[in-house]
Amino acid sequence: MSEDIRLVLLGFLTQRYGDLKRRLTRHLGSGDLAGDALQDTWLRVERLQGQGPVLDPHAFLLRMAANIAVDHQRSHSRALPRGEVEALLEMPDSTPGPEQTAEDRSEMEALLKVMQRLPKRRREVLILVRWEGLPHKEVAERLGVSVRTVEHELKIAHEFCAVRMGRHRK
Repeated sequence: MSEDIRLVLLGFLTQRYGDLKRRLTRHLGSGDLAGDALQDTWLRVERLQGQGPVLDPHAFLLRMAANIAVDHQRSHSRALPRGEVEALLEMPDSTPGPEQTAEDRSEMEALLKVMQRLPKRRREVLILVRWEGLPHKEVAERLGVSVRTVEHELKIAHEFCAVRMGRHRK
């Protein structure tokens, strides 16, 4: 774009700003969006290069501003609406506080002490099934025992820990 055309467009934008903003506001339904689009239009006109002659500066600037506004609307439509953001901010925080964390840590230490009192194979079955999440069949293969033995050892380990932790069902 020649420097002359760029200066003509910037001059037209400056002189006819009020009219351009009114027309754009009617088209977009938002004065703020129209103002933002016109400001970005100014910046874009300053960077234009290689543009041929402009026959109708008014139509050229309106189209450019409308396209910029549509781009703004598209980028903002991907964001959450204000009401949804406020609802998310009002959601209670489900993370445990320091008191709960300390209590959980203490309970874990007590459970580990109880588990140390289990026979080795029973403790291994409990760890492999409950902490590592392995299926009973895989634990049986790993330990060289039957699936029935894994189930039996797990049941006894659960009962032992529940009684020692004060959670035994009567």
